[in-house]
Amino acid sequence: MTSAIPKTVIIIAGALFFCSLPWAADYFGEQYLISLFTRILIYSLAAVSLDLLIGYGGLISLGHAAFVGIGAYVTAIFFHHSFVAEPIAGIVAGSDNALLVWPLAIIISAAFALIIGSLSLRTSGMHFIMITLAFAQMLYYFAVGLEKYGGDDGLSLYSRNQLVGMDLNNDVHFYFVCLFFLTLFLFISHRLVKSRFGLVLRGAASSSRRIKALGIPERRYKLVCFVIGGAGAGLAGALLANQTEYVSPGLLHWTLSGELMVMVLLGGLGSLFGPVLGATAYLLLEETLAMYTEHWMVYFGPILIMVVLFAKRGLFGFLTQKE
Repeated sequence: MTSAIPKTVIIIAGALFFCSLPWAADYFGEQYLISLFTRILIYSLAAVSLDLLIGYGGLISLGHAAFVGIGAYVTAIFFHHSFVAEPIAGIVAGSDNALLVWPLAIIISAAFALIIGSLSLRTSGMHFIMITLAFAQMLYYFAVGLEKYGGDDGLSLYSRNQLVGMDLNNDVHFYFVCLFFLTLFLFISHRLVKSRFGLVLRGAASSSRRIKALGIPERRYKLVCFVIGGAGAGLAGALLANQTEYVSPGLLHWTLSGELMVMVLLGGLGSLFGPVLGATAYLLLEETLAMYTEHWMVYFGPILIMVVLFAKRGLFGFLTQKE
């Protein structure tokens, strides 16, 4: 028997770690860690939004990166038109105001999720996986064809968005904004999965036939879950565009969906907090291994295999479950 660490202890320790990191990085003279962990927070947000779909809705999507890309492109396009003082399509003025652009990124990502989900949920299993992949690749090639916005070369932002009371060009300020949104999304997701909605969602994932027999419209519940996941990914995309000050079609490619899925599996499927641990482990391993070789995935692969074999519930489950 191995002793388990209470989930509350891990969550509190993680919260204290993330809250104190900027001061620790400054104390040890390692300011680059602030940028690295900002990236970790953003990818954690995207991974948690995917975990809602896979871990609770049983919706294995290979097109989740599409919503990250949409959120990023909405942010970049509005910034571009604000910078060149040219209305979008000659109608809508550009803006670099985060209070305007980020909600728009969330709403537009959610709208695309609603359309894609409405069509994709008419299928299930392998067909669902393939249709979400197809939609993501369609949007990827659409972004490649946007010559006005850089096409395959992508689009640069020349500074971050403006937010009242915060200087987002200050890495510490931006770090805490990302931490706030991750915490908020985790809270909303936790309340969601513990509600009646979450119970129906998990019931539909485990036994769709029984849910239908009870007269519950399972597809409607799954669609709402799909839209919420898309909205969370759109917010992550808006934050990522600000962090890198650059967007490219690669943000919509299925390989990013694969990376997010690996983060979810590595941290722990259906645990919400697991994907945060998984994103942290994945990106720290990438950062460390890439210092020694550009073929870091060759070494990461065996590590992932070991986790799958010996920690089937992911790192979070391994730490919190007695065996």
